[in-house]
Amino acid sequence: MIFNKIRSMHFPNDVFIGHNAIVNINDVVKKNLRSGEALIITGNKTYELAGKYIEKLLDDIQYNVLIVDGASIDTLNFIKNEIKNSKIGVVIGVGGGSKIDLAKKTAADIGVPFISVPTAPSHDGIASPRASISDGKSVLSVEAVMPSAIVADTSIMLKAPYRFAAAGAADVIANITAVEDWRLAYRLKGEEFSSTAAIISEYTSKELMENANMIQPGMEESIWLITKEILASGTAMAIAGTSRPASGSEHLFAHALEVLGRGTSMHGEQVAMGSLVSMYLQGGDWIKLKETYKKIGVQTKASEYGISDDIAIKALSIAHRLRPERYTILGETDLSTRVAEKALKITGII
Repeated sequence: MIFNKIRSMHFPNDVFIGHNAIVNINDVVKKNLRSGEALIITGNKTYELAGKYIEKLLDDIQYNVLIVDGASIDTLNFIKNEIKNSKIGVVIGVGGGSKIDLAKKTAADIGVPFISVPTAPSHDGIASPRASISDGKSVLSVEAVMPSAIVADTSIMLKAPYRFAAAGAADVIANITAVEDWRLAYRLKGEEFSSTAAIISEYTSKELMENANMIQPGMEESIWLITKEILASGTAMAIAGTSRPASGSEHLFAHALEVLGRGTSMHGEQVAMGSLVSMYLQGGDWIKLKETYKKIGVQTKASEYGISDDIAIKALSIAHRLRPERYTILGETDLSTRVAEKALKITGII
């Protein structure tokens, strides 16, 4: 039998993480900018936090700055219209989540390198090849591009509200249920599975769980720890060639909340709630998981975010629909209201 399997893996060429890492941005941009000018995509707050400083550090590099709002199809179209007469050679995303997503999707669409400059470790998107983009009705997880370089300055990221860091930690901790869903799909559906990617992803989750006491407000070392595991999570996805190592039923629940009404919750907080019910349905130690979230200051009760019981129940019931091709513990049909309500009540989400 002839072996003809092939896979491409894309990893960042350069990763700078730590105190004052931003000073490397000029060299990183020059290395990735083969021709044309650099495009900086950021938001109002993140421009003040890091964008202005980056402008000062760019030496003899032509650049353009676009300050945009949320990650939506409309915003992507706005960006494309703004740059249609420009020769862009590299895209730099400066932000916490949505601006990184917009930048990586823009870079993918125009076929240039993408540099990720996170201003908060709010979720694992800063080091992944996928982007979450809203079409006005729901949030779509779309293929984008892996960062060619990541410049994560912990001294800048520390300035963001602690809630962002806690949410980012929760997103990575939830890898533990994502991997279990992946294994389930491998056993029951014959889905391709990478033990290497799974081990790395599980390690990132367990590392944060075991060091939860070190994740505290005002500590730059906390930002370092979370960001380091976010980058490792991104590596797992690059090895797997899919987001499977970091996205399972817990993310489907989060996406369903985005559609039905997420209240004031952030992505990582939605995923935290989803991972509790996923762990319960998987037969795992959801109590330990809940205690970990409590240690790092992540609320796991839907009402704390203004999410009603009815919305939470419906979100869990229909979550599998968001990515029907992705088999998880939620199965292939809607969960009954009774089953969804029971799981959510037992885990304390409602």
